[in-house]
Amino acid sequence: MQKNILLKLLIAVVCLPGAVTSLMAQTTCPIIPLPADARLNSGAFKFDNTTTIVTTQASLQPIAQYLQQGLSQKSAIQVKLGKATKGSVVKLVLTGNKQDKLVQLDAYSLDIQPTQITITAPSAAGVFYGVISLLQLTAQSKDAAVACWSISDIAGYGWRGFMLDESRHFFGKAKVKQLLDWMAFYKLNRFHWHLTDEPGWRIEIKKYPALTLTGGKGNYTDSLAPAQYYTQQEIKEIVAYAAARFITVIPEIDMPGHATAANRAYPEYSGGGSAKHPEFTFNPGKEGTYQYLTNILKETDALFPSQMIHIGGDEVSFGNEKWMANPDIQQLMAREKLTDAKGVEFYFIRRMADCLATMKNKVLAWDEVTQANLVPEQTIVFWWRHDQPRQLTTSLQKGYSVVLCPRLPFYFDFVQDSAHVSGRKWGPQKGYASLEKVYDFSVADYPIQPGQLSQVLGLQANLWTETIKTEQRLDFMTFPRMLALAETAWTDPQQKNFNDFVKRMEAQLPLLKQQGIQYYDFVLPQQSPEPKR
Repeated sequence: MQKNILLKLLIAVVCLPGAVTSLMAQTTCPIIPLPADARLNSGAFKFDNTTTIVTTQASLQPIAQYLQQGLSQKSAIQVKLGKATKGSVVKLVLTGNKQDKLVQLDAYSLDIQPTQITITAPSAAGVFYGVISLLQLTAQSKDAAVACWSISDIAGYGWRGFMLDESRHFFGKAKVKQLLDWMAFYKLNRFHWHLTDEPGWRIEIKKYPALTLTGGKGNYTDSLAPAQYYTQQEIKEIVAYAAARFITVIPEIDMPGHATAANRAYPEYSGGGSAKHPEFTFNPGKEGTYQYLTNILKETDALFPSQMIHIGGDEVSFGNEKWMANPDIQQLMAREKLTDAKGVEFYFIRRMADCLATMKNKVLAWDEVTQANLVPEQTIVFWWRHDQPRQLTTSLQKGYSVVLCPRLPFYFDFVQDSAHVSGRKWGPQKGYASLEKVYDFSVADYPIQPGQLSQVLGLQANLWTETIKTEQRLDFMTFPRMLALAETAWTDPQQKNFNDFVKRMEAQLPLLKQQGIQYYDFVLPQQSPEPKR
């Protein structure tokens, strides 16, 4: 409740005079995610060959170019960049400064009049989101005309994330860029890139070439598949592509578990595994392990300007059964007075967190690290175990910032319809992550105290790819749930309505179809049969 009041006060600061009108009494704005406030006025703005995109601020020039290209690609509308002329004009205006608290909240105003469109925001990101709203409106127009909307908008959460696992199955640069395009189109702004795990190592590390040449071989369904990975140049290209869309890319280098692919390449740093998860862990008792991983993180840090690296830290018990018989680890335990494998695990996590701190990176990890006693100011915990709300409570009580990504409903490898057979279901009740469950997710349903709301950075969906090896199935599992995620992470919960969302979503589906996206048709499921794994 306090958060909703704050958002309304902040909206009033950036909105145009007279623009704030309750959506409850107005025609619903056809944008996803639904804007905070919108009013439909009479008339329409008509794009033609005299329309010019104008901005006097150099920092907005790339956004102006993005708008120009977007109008051409999505609506076949050709406009000019430059100074205002006698024709119609689209103006981009930056009003804020780095000290403005609104800068972090992605606020913007979009005012459409018959001869002029004005997008105003206190940050470049806000201007970009105003541009995205305009592109959505024009993409749904059939005659290059867009209705005269006055919109004032602000994001509910600063972290609106999507994670792609490319260790289990690799999809490549073109598909990642396409995902980033759609993330931007729905105002998602964090791309969590799961690049290392048991099946394959997907990021080039020049100091250790075997990580990709050997560790990059194979995938979840074919251990003999040729090596697939991203070169450092490709990663730089994708990071820049994302940045142009105001998306921050966060890499994940999994440790101390899920290290099988790395250990194939450099077995001298392996801590062993189990029958089901061979060579699963790095060796916490070997001093060389820390230097090896530090070198890897240094090269990773140089590629990603986010100043955040996710180190996993989950499910270590799947393959640490050899730790207690390892003489190096026994010496470590005696020296550091560690009493069990958990103590060894958390010692390792703390050392790698300290390593990242020296690089001025925050350490991100799954919720198992809540007990590792990391520095709260330097740590972001990803709460994923929906059946363990105590982990969320403990994380908040210890002062950690938290990203909410509970398996149900935010693991998109879970099926989205009870009739689907490929993919995961949860427990005896065979729970799954339907479009409606993604949309109806509410922080109010979880044990979060009012004073802890500021610790909740936002929401994220995670797409694990054990059952996803084709682009068609990736699309099917992602869309249209990505749209529901976007609205849940952006829009005030009091304004959300699933039936209204479905109507707006239906208008978006032709855009997905035009781009060859094989989405699940929630309304007419018989028209979108489930692709095989």
